[in-house]
Amino acid sequence: MTISNKLLTLFLPCLMSLPSNAQTPVYLDSGKPIEQRVEDALGRMTLNEKIAVIHAQSKFSAPGVKRLGLPDFWTDDGPHGVRPDVLWDEWEQAGQTNDSCVAFPALTCLAATWNPSLALIYGHSLGEEALYRGKDMILGPGVNIYRTPLNGRNFEYMGEDPFLASTMVAPYIIGMQQNGVAACVKHYALNNDEENRHNVNVIVSDRALHEIYLPAFKAAMQKGKAWAIMGSYGMYKNQHNCHNDILLNQILKRDWRFDGVVVSDWGGAHDTDQAITNGLDMEFGTWTDGLAMGKTNAYDSYHLAEPYKKLILEGKYTERELNDKVRRVLRLYFRTTMAHKPNRGFLCSESHYEAARKIAGEGIVLLLNKDNTLPIVPSSSTHRRAKLLVVGENAIKMMTVGGGSSSLKAQREVSPLDGIKARLGHVMQVDYERGYVGDTTGNYNGVTTGQNLADHRSESQLINDAVEKAKGADYVVVIGGLNKSDYQDCEGHDRKSYALPYAQDKLVYALTRVNKRVIFVNISGNAVAMPWRDRVQAIVQGWYIGSEAGHAIADVLSGDVNPSGKLPFTWPARLEDVGAHALGAYPGTWRADKKVIDQEYKEGIYVGYRWVDKAHTKPLFAFGHGLSYTSFALSNLRLDKTTMRPSDSLRVTVTVRNTGPRDGMETVQLYVRDNQASVDRPMKELKGFAKVELRAGQRQDVTITIGKDALSFYDEKNKRWTAEPGEFTILVGNSSDKLKLRKSFVLL
Repeated sequence: MTISNKLLTLFLPCLMSLPSNAQTPVYLDSGKPIEQRVEDALGRMTLNEKIAVIHAQSKFSAPGVKRLGLPDFWTDDGPHGVRPDVLWDEWEQAGQTNDSCVAFPALTCLAATWNPSLALIYGHSLGEEALYRGKDMILGPGVNIYRTPLNGRNFEYMGEDPFLASTMVAPYIIGMQQNGVAACVKHYALNNDEENRHNVNVIVSDRALHEIYLPAFKAAMQKGKAWAIMGSYGMYKNQHNCHNDILLNQILKRDWRFDGVVVSDWGGAHDTDQAITNGLDMEFGTWTDGLAMGKTNAYDSYHLAEPYKKLILEGKYTERELNDKVRRVLRLYFRTTMAHKPNRGFLCSESHYEAARKIAGEGIVLLLNKDNTLPIVPSSSTHRRAKLLVVGENAIKMMTVGGGSSSLKAQREVSPLDGIKARLGHVMQVDYERGYVGDTTGNYNGVTTGQNLADHRSESQLINDAVEKAKGADYVVVIGGLNKSDYQDCEGHDRKSYALPYAQDKLVYALTRVNKRVIFVNISGNAVAMPWRDRVQAIVQGWYIGSEAGHAIADVLSGDVNPSGKLPFTWPARLEDVGAHALGAYPGTWRADKKVIDQEYKEGIYVGYRWVDKAHTKPLFAFGHGLSYTSFALSNLRLDKTTMRPSDSLRVTVTVRNTGPRDGMETVQLYVRDNQASVDRPMKELKGFAKVELRAGQRQDVTITIGKDALSFYDEKNKRWTAEPGEFTILVGNSSDKLKLRKSFVLL
């Protein structure tokens, strides 16, 4: 036994017997179950200590209880990497040199992998980085539903389908929390408008709320066992969602039995009484009435600080509500700051870069590939080296900086141009032209890219210079799309147009007039208009994929990685083909006082491919679409029963065969149709999927099991999920518009 351990053994009984107001830390017994430890600590806390732990003390921390040995609680932004540290009471950078990170692909890319095992690796890797950086909670993942391609924050979320998002979010949370780092799922709920996010009051049917917008959050709580959840900025039924009685007290805490902490978004609390009574547990970032924007040292004036304490002392409230909040915060502490950690975490390890590259490679989606133009195969001619021309600002622009709170200070970021040169430069002549100039700022919140992207050529000169080089190229790879600037893919603003910015359409048309092998790589978290689709040979959706972006894109273009990503949202040909826009239900109507905008979700449950089926529109690319450099055949669909009791499960099996020349991965997608519903139901809904890897020529049986929940709808009258007896059809294929295999069964 060491001297320090001997001393602790000798003095522990004395320490435990000290009065509750003693200044020497009390060592709470870590051998007891968490609930006993929570009650033990709660019983020792003063009113001042209870009030202190339910609100922030700095931009990203809340105080612990020093007297009881509970350390400060530190959180940080995600969900794609650990945000660099800011000053204690300012948004400016702290100027540290050890707060760089690995930038992982944005969550749209993760969802596009359709691979839950990668979500587990993602969460675990990010959790290790957070642990090393001393963070107890990461603000992520995000699972708000992709309702309109104009939402500036879609890139942080997991697409349009509640089942896909539910399946992908749970392992992310599990992986992160394995490190003793809490996941804070966001933004609960209905966060589908960034432009007016503080003022939007959503009007939505109970069916749409429960069937479309809540399932991923429910899965995060019940399957992922998330320890925290963040309220969104907007309103539902005229109450702000950071203190919303229906969403927080009734659905989250009563119906879902959530035992964790509800955290306000930064500045998301607006009313002291509602913050006390309507389910908020921890308040961060609020500028209360009378305090100017960004005023320092405002923490004691937060709604859950001195104003709350004053109301207790005046007798308006007892400590009943306060104790519930504190119990939840203490439970969070004992799961994180006070928990035994399996390791000390890792920062910027090679395994994390490998994970980022693997996720990016599986998430990149091959949207179009005429005449097998991809992968790029250098000419075998001995007379000259093949020429590859890369065009576009996004080929060189760093994308890890910007976009809002998910902006990162990446240790390294490989650009698409550098990745292509590294992979193909030794066998091809790789040249570059800018083609267009977009955002040249390269900084966000004090983090700078260090890039000088200034280019003073005119629009016509930029296009002409690219065209001249394209005339002699064997391949032209345009790397364009959006970026993380305001009014593109960025927190705080929505896009103003569905079209590509910076005259990129003109550039593509000009290039296709002089070269027959134009490949467009779209960097974005959103769908964009592509009026030139039929003029290019190939289209690749490249997302925002972080530190390993260039390597991952080169892996796919060269064929080192056979693409297997599938779209997690419908890619409309026109904005008018989206339900919210077709019905005039976005962005909503300002009330007379101009303080609140009512946004009615008139499309109801018909979001994404559900709307496509109802309105009989033809998307540019369907939900679940994604090509490969090989081919697959699905056949021999069979069900293990033709009648099913509500308590049964149904096993659906299909044979998948790789019929092409390359090894690859295919995602089998299972949709369900209710043929005899008493209510209006979609033509089909995704209820199962499985990703399988097959060698060339290999075949394999794939089985997906569904239960009663896959057949149910939300009964608004009785406020419960209902599966009605009758006939259902199983539809199986490899995208929502290619479901050739069908069989029916009867629910008894």
